[in-house]
Amino acid sequence: MDLTLAWAAIIALGVLLYVVLDGFDLGIGILFPLFPDEHDRDVMMNTVAPVWDGNETWLVLGGAGLFAAFPMLYSTVLSALYLPLVLMLVCLIFRGVSFEIRAKASRTKHLWDLAFIGGSAGATFFQGVALGAFLDGIQTTDGRFSGDAFGWFTPFSIFTGGALVVTYALLGCCWLIAKTEGDLQRRFYRIVWPLTVLQLATIAVVSVWTPFQDQGIAMRWFDSPLFYRLLPVPVLVVACAWIMRRSIRSKHETRPFVMALGFVLLGFVGLVASISPHEILPGVSLWDAAAPRSSQLFTIVGAAVILPVIVTYTTLGYWVFRGKVRHGEHHYH
Repeated sequence: MDLTLAWAAIIALGVLLYVVLDGFDLGIGILFPLFPDEHDRDVMMNTVAPVWDGNETWLVLGGAGLFAAFPMLYSTVLSALYLPLVLMLVCLIFRGVSFEIRAKASRTKHLWDLAFIGGSAGATFFQGVALGAFLDGIQTTDGRFSGDAFGWFTPFSIFTGGALVVTYALLGCCWLIAKTEGDLQRRFYRIVWPLTVLQLATIAVVSVWTPFQDQGIAMRWFDSPLFYRLLPVPVLVVACAWIMRRSIRSKHETRPFVMALGFVLLGFVGLVASISPHEILPGVSLWDAAAPRSSQLFTIVGAAVILPVIVTYTTLGYWVFRGKVRHGEHHYH
């Protein structure tokens, strides 16, 4: 068994589930400025209040897995992306505190609204910046980071940061369509299609820009059999957009969220295809960056125990708190 690939798959799964689960509750904060009414905001926050902190478990799993299985990659990436990752964590702290205090505050409630908005949008933006900087290439010498502390600040990474804000906003809007009703739900229906159009535009720009800014990615996309395997991806993106449009017109409550997840999954496929295991960093393969097999074996036993536990309590949480959230309620039906 190739433990290196197994750990890469576990980390990839953790990242994907984090984007899916924490994406829509970060998206709710991004949408807050469009809904200034206090009662509407209460409903929006209550849709994720019981589950938001559990969603971030997957971020911890991804980071811990990277440290355990790929310590060289962990140290290099953190050295290169130290500033955006620290700023992301600061934003997540503000957002987490606002979740707990906003419901109890009265005079300062508007300030905690701002903390929730800024924390959600900032955390999302810096996650996208980190992703763009990684795709842009991290300068290394002998397997160690040798670039500039602000090397992550490029037009491409700034754009990917904005693109992720659009993605999370769309996820949040589609989640709120499924969890609300009445006039509030109708307002979400009105903004979901403009967000979808923005999502399609960002997907198109990133898809064109990515191979141009990295020759290695261009070769993997166009000069290998991978090109023919990726051909269905743009077709599926268009199909998701078409189904999204029909679902909005028919006022379907859950299908828009499924289509938004489709956009995320297809984007993730493109991301995985862009990152070759044979050169995860310049001149460094996935296996070069891996921890010794004994360390991988020891840690994967722990992962085999903890992963089912995380999946079980996450699933149970969403099942227990299923249903609509209404004005004046703090729990699900």
